[in-house]
Amino acid sequence: MKTTKKEEMRKEYKREDLGRGIRGKYFEEYKKETNLVLLSPDVASAFPDDTSVNEALRSLIKLARQATGLTKRSTGSRLASRAR
Repeated sequence: MKTTKKEEMRKEYKREDLGRGIRGKYFEEYKKETNLVLLSPDVASAFPDDTSVNEALRSLIKLARQATGLTKRSTGSRLASRAR
């Protein structure tokens, strides 16, 4: 396959056949379906891969639930009654 310059289109394509491009047309949909998070370098150095990050976060969630006494099905009313 012959390579072409980036600015050139192949002869079989015509710019007018492609229509007008819309900048950011799919951006909102892309944002909804991605959950990438940028870690600070010092945090990233503590985790070798995504599995270790997920395990650490799951442990933290478990500890937080135990500390507050909340479960998935809890409504939090127990905490509200303690405040009275």
